Amino acid sequence: MIRQAERIVLFPVGAAINARGHLMIGGCDAVDLATEFGTPLYVFDEGTIRDKIAEFKTEFGRRYRDVAILYACKAFTNKALLRLIAEEGLGLDVVSGGEISIAQASGFSMERVSFPGNNKSAGELALALECGVGRVVVDNFDELKMLGELAKTKSGKPDVLIRISPGVDPHTHQYEVTGSVDSKFGFPIVLGEEAVATALSMSEINVLGLHLHIGSQITETGPYQRAIQIILDSAGRIKRKHGLRLQELSVGGGYPVQYTLDCPVPPVSAYAEAFASTVVSKCQELSLDLPRLVIEPGRSLVARAGVALYTAGATKEIPEVRTYVSVDGGMADNIRPALYQSRMEAVVANKMKARIATKYTIAGKFCESGDVLIRDIELPQLSMGDILAVPGSGAYNIPQSCNYNAFCRPGVVMVREGKAWLIRRRETIEDLMGCDV
Repeated sequence: MIRQAERIVLFPVGAAINARGHLMIGGCDAVDLATEFGTPLYVFDEGTIRDKIAEFKTEFGRRYRDVAILYACKAFTNKALLRLIAEEGLGLDVVSGGEISIAQASGFSMERVSFPGNNKSAGELALALECGVGRVVVDNFDELKMLGELAKTKSGKPDVLIRISPGVDPHTHQYEVTGSVDSKFGFPIVLGEEAVATALSMSEINVLGLHLHIGSQITETGPYQRAIQIILDSAGRIKRKHGLRLQELSVGGGYPVQYTLDCPVPPVSAYAEAFASTVVSKCQELSLDLPRLVIEPGRSLVARAGVALYTAGATKEIPEVRTYVSVDGGMADNIRPALYQSRMEAVVANKMKARIATKYTIAGKFCESGDVLIRDIELPQLSMGDILAVPGSGAYNIPQSCNYNAFCRPGVVMVREGKAWLIRRRETIEDLMGCDV
């Protein structure tokens, strides 16, 4: 039987237990945060985000001469967060006109923005060209044609990467696979050469290189290495036949985070070493100049930094079956357990020094049997009003949240050195009805 304190390693850097027996995040008492801002509440530790960015910079920078790091903002998009990302000198990976607009509103340099996506509209592509998005990642022939037509009406030629699916199994959840042969994303490898040749023949665009992305939460380096080798082999053939000058190679994101104590993940250094060594050796083999290496971490930069706080409600004990405790959030603010069968951990933030008492299943409040956040977790005795803290909540929870059962999406606060400030207010019922006509 584990102690609650053992789960601290899953929380933001510097998380601790104070003299009151309460969980501390970024120098702030989690129970006090729940009292001040209400629950459900998402708490982001600024220091953890900056530390993770520094780790990526250091580990990749010491192994490869030219690396660009783009934050995949689908993990969590917020103006305050994007300003932090800009301060750290990162670029941005966006997948919609909405994310482009939020980047603009936050003052982000659009030259450092890359725009992939499998079904960009004409309006989204026009917006990207008008605001000077640095890279358009072309996903299919229809988009390539549409981009060419739009580019004819604009001054300057947009820089593009061609996304090719290498057909590699990344050994992750089927919903998180993006680079297999049977995928909606990218040109299949058998059409990659034709796609690049077509793009190179278009005078209105500038082809800088190739893009790949094989999936999310990938806990092995081997699939990345195989994908890079396949794409570089293709680049070598295209260079010989069509004159491609590979200036940039984006290897996407998907770097994993640890959600539970029993599932550790490789360090960033393992991915940096695998990527750098594979690119260098393969380029030498094929007589290719070393391209700029582009990586797109999202989840891995913000997941650990985020903690979800809930207030415990009703308890339902089913003799010889299980004991349910319901909280004031659930699948509407964290769809991941229901959608991906993700496993999470939790602690009782106001009882960090209490002994483990029993096994609970933490259920949400929504009208779905699948609304279960955590099954069979050992915790201290739970009572109504206790505060549950769920680590690893910084990625995808808020972006994928919804208003099911007229739920008002949670507020979000940032913490640092004992100070807390709101970066996204809680929705109101008036917000929910604001679009009704």
